[in-house]
Amino acid sequence: MKYSRIILAAAISLAATSAAWADIKVGVVLSETGPAASLGIPEKKTVELFPKDIAGQKMDYVFMNDGSDPTSAVKAAKKLIDEDKVDVIIGSSITPNSLAMVDVVGGAKVPNISLAAGRNIVFPVEGNRLWVFNTPQTTGLMARAVVKNMAQNKFKTVAYIGFDDAYGQDWYNNFAKECEAAGIKIVANESYNRTATSVTGQALHILTAKPQAVLIGASGTPAVLPERTLKQVGYKGQIYQTHGVANPDFLRVCGSDCNGTILPVSPGVVAAQLPPDSPIKQSAMRYADAYDKAYGKNQLSQFSANAWDAGTLLEHAIPVALKKAQPSDVVAFRAALRDAIEGLKNVAGADGIYNMSPTDHNGLDDRAVAMVRIENGAWKMLK
Repeated sequence: MKYSRIILAAAISLAATSAAWADIKVGVVLSETGPAASLGIPEKKTVELFPKDIAGQKMDYVFMNDGSDPTSAVKAAKKLIDEDKVDVIIGSSITPNSLAMVDVVGGAKVPNISLAAGRNIVFPVEGNRLWVFNTPQTTGLMARAVVKNMAQNKFKTVAYIGFDDAYGQDWYNNFAKECEAAGIKIVANESYNRTATSVTGQALHILTAKPQAVLIGASGTPAVLPERTLKQVGYKGQIYQTHGVANPDFLRVCGSDCNGTILPVSPGVVAAQLPPDSPIKQSAMRYADAYDKAYGKNQLSQFSANAWDAGTLLEHAIPVALKKAQPSDVVAFRAALRDAIEGLKNVAGADGIYNMSPTDHNGLDDRAVAMVRIENGAWKMLK
């Protein structure tokens, strides 16, 4: 009997120890295939560089590919929550998918760090959005930077062409708001599908409107189509793109057609070009050096930077959350991790410096924007 009690006590002790040191599970939903593959692939490469141990806890990363499809993103999120019992979800890569996931993660009370830029993914911070954060500069922040540059160039008439989905609409809404404030008139507003093979009609409408500049509200390699078509129909004005194209694949596919294009990007994309006194220089170079070492030079992108910062937020938040709850209590730890992310202050990453709050689940400011021009297949930071 005494021997049995010893065995039972040892078993209970072992179980308690194992529970206290349960792994932290991170679900990762990315668009590794489909129209947004040029976003999801570098994001996955970045997550593979994440630490395997944080604050003494083993980190398990469970990857899911949503194929650039919102329905698949929802199914992936549900599986990660219900079957894999993850503590937090990173992703998805694009705005439509991330918006589709909001009710899933919020309803299950699982913290979510989106890698998509749509402002309406995290604003307003209420309802299910209480559980959602995102790392990229929002469309609102970047639209302000684009319009500021247009005003500096004294453009008075502009046009817009973007995706006919949540990303394109979000960009147009924020762009229109900033143009109105700056006294700039939008003379044409066109849209197209991510999988479209022709936008000649839209380009001709824009050409007829004679804008001094055009903003293309798209992401990844599908953003090449309207730029190339505008050049083909004879448009000679200034073309702007969004930070949704800041990756090597876009430069490779667009080639010389994109020379002279202006866009806002993460400071991490041009880390080596940042001035020495930049408050983001050190953290941006940490990202750039790690990615260069793993994958070679000239591979930095907006999307790998976004993913890097999701890991940075977790590195800072997990030690705080562990003071309140342990991963063995999934419900309590999810809540503690959400609260910890919301409370992060002055966290420097590749995209910028994050100051989260109960009313701001993005946390970036104007320091998170670097304006660049494409010159001979490279990003040239504007002074």
